[in-house]
Amino acid sequence: MEKRPLVGVGVMVLKNNQVLLSKRKGSHGAGEYSFPGGHLEFGESITQCARREVAEETGLKIKNIRFLLVENILTYSNKHYLHIGLVADWQSGVPQILEPDKSLAWGWYKMNRLPHPLFATIKHTIQSYQSNRNFYDSP
Repeated sequence: MEKRPLVGVGVMVLKNNQVLLSKRKGSHGAGEYSFPGGHLEFGESITQCARREVAEETGLKIKNIRFLLVENILTYSNKHYLHIGLVADWQSGVPQILEPDKSLAWGWYKMNRLPHPLFATIKHTIQSYQSNRNFYDSP
């Protein structure tokens, strides 16, 4: 079977000048803080994926979804992702742990006071949001 990159979609959810993060469990990046997100499914739009992943992982509804960046990620051993980073505004709900095998408690954090360690995509997502740079390619 031929190996191919997977497509991941991450969503930086904003509420009151804070972003939503949770510590990852189980998969690559375990122990690192990350935004909600996951794999783009066949036949799904990127916006549909963002809404679905945020709802599945946190129970939140989001609005005003917009593109931030695309990034070629080779950081984690034997993993290759094309990461699509989005930003969205919180619409309603209180974050819940709906996938306890994948993440710990969700929390709202100020961008200048993020917890550590951060998942590989977070640094560039924050940079993109602050600078409008929207393309990152790993060597």
